[in-house]
Amino acid sequence: MTARRTRWTRRTRWTRRTDRSLPIRSAAAAVAFAAGATACSAPTGGGGDGGTEAAESVVIGVASEPDTLSPLLGYGKDGNSKIFDGLLARDTDLELKPALAAALPKVTDDGRTYTFTLREGVKFSDGEPLTAGDVVYTYRTVLDEKTNNTARSELDAVENVRASGDGTVVFTLKYPYAPFAARTVLPIVPEHVAGKQDPNTGDFNTEPVGTGPYVLTGWSKGEKLGFRANPHYWGDKPAVKSFTMAVIADDNVRATRLRSGDLDGAVLPPNLAATFEKDDGRRTYRARSYDFRAVTLPSAGQVTGDRAIRRALDAAVDRQAMVDKILDGAGRPAYGPLPVDDPWYERGIERPRDLAAAGRILDEAGWKPGSGGIRARDGQRASFTLYYPSGDKVRQDHALAYASDAKKAGIEVKVEGATWEVIEPRMKTDAVLAGLGSVGDPDFGLYTLLHSTLAGDGFNNMAHYANPAVDEALDAGRRSQDPKVRAAAYREIQKALVADPGYTFLTHIDHLYVLADRWDGLTTQLEPHEHGFASGPWWNIEDWRPKK
Repeated sequence: MTARRTRWTRRTRWTRRTDRSLPIRSAAAAVAFAAGATACSAPTGGGGDGGTEAAESVVIGVASEPDTLSPLLGYGKDGNSKIFDGLLARDTDLELKPALAAALPKVTDDGRTYTFTLREGVKFSDGEPLTAGDVVYTYRTVLDEKTNNTARSELDAVENVRASGDGTVVFTLKYPYAPFAARTVLPIVPEHVAGKQDPNTGDFNTEPVGTGPYVLTGWSKGEKLGFRANPHYWGDKPAVKSFTMAVIADDNVRATRLRSGDLDGAVLPPNLAATFEKDDGRRTYRARSYDFRAVTLPSAGQVTGDRAIRRALDAAVDRQAMVDKILDGAGRPAYGPLPVDDPWYERGIERPRDLAAAGRILDEAGWKPGSGGIRARDGQRASFTLYYPSGDKVRQDHALAYASDAKKAGIEVKVEGATWEVIEPRMKTDAVLAGLGSVGDPDFGLYTLLHSTLAGDGFNNMAHYANPAVDEALDAGRRSQDPKVRAAAYREIQKALVADPGYTFLTHIDHLYVLADRWDGLTTQLEPHEHGFASGPWWNIEDWRPKK
């Protein structure tokens, strides 16, 4: 990776790509991938050998792909990587469980020391054994400022990580960090492979070696990734022997290929998922999520930088209508980054649409009605551009609805679709229809969304939000182990976002997936913004079993 940080490493999110120029890296990989793709070409095969083959192979349609498969640059940092494992993992209910660690960590020194004992007999997919040195190498490389990983702030509490023999790893923290154990789902990489390369540019980014249940057989960028069962996997052997992730950016094409039997399953927007409801051969899975859609309102923008404009937009938006009309009810209004059913959510910040209040806010700030009903102040029209990623129909619909609501308050929002290559350089001054959200602990999503020190750091703090009181509360929530102190901090943050919004929060989205009803063991988790590869009913594909 070059100095230009990729979309994946900036927020470890999946984004739509159009790059189809990079081939599979080797002839051997190409042959293996071709074989895997052939095995997956008939997902609804009948009896005999074809039926067995179909039962052991899966083809999933997803909207996007990562820029890298290296955990050193952010891939899989929240768990569920099929190629790698962390010290810990999460179960269906997001409870932590041992993975590469033999047990949950021993916590001492008032929460400042975490000691992990490694599981015995674990090997990487190349047959080499896992050691404590691999864990130390992984964390130290992620924490190295020369590594292009913008999720580094998530490990801010780590002061030191060291090995005690081959089988024990000890973390020393600068301060007690209540959710630290959940950060150890970070995938572990082999030092004997990755350590010989530049973490930013090495082949490991596209030719990974891990301890997970599957290995990558080939990656045709912009088209598909192939996986097969890892013969050295330390856990139970998967019944699904191979699977392919088909990268299909267009929602309608994904639905068409699913309907034709070309795909076994796919992630779909609500309107298209609904067309499969009466299909007896397929089943729809609905996952609750922390995934929100919001409009970034950059503080450097001539119009969006005015607090009155931001407050007026917050009052003018009809969130419930977006849930009903855009999401077909598959979601909830978003009054902040935390969903209304989260234990840390601050009750009482709900606010219905109030155009009269929006008008009063603008009047008091000197924004007066002008030509075409658009307000102006000192010769400046209340007008700005809102970008959304081209091809994302759900974001496009949110952007258009937002513009319609804003116009009723006298604010002109010009909606434009563009690629991320076009959008990213404009994020400091132009609004973006963003998708964000993390599960596990409020610190995980709020710190990178709001802390002023991360403004402009890739997709961290996209709005360049800066509020000293919010920074102080974020630090208090991160550094305290007292639940009451943390609760007070997150209450303060959520109230501050009402009085001084840097984003207009719109909806929290449920994720919908449609799959052929041929396997047992499929479940969904409470999901973050990132979904498709890591989340969805295939988050535990290694546990699936063919239906009898």
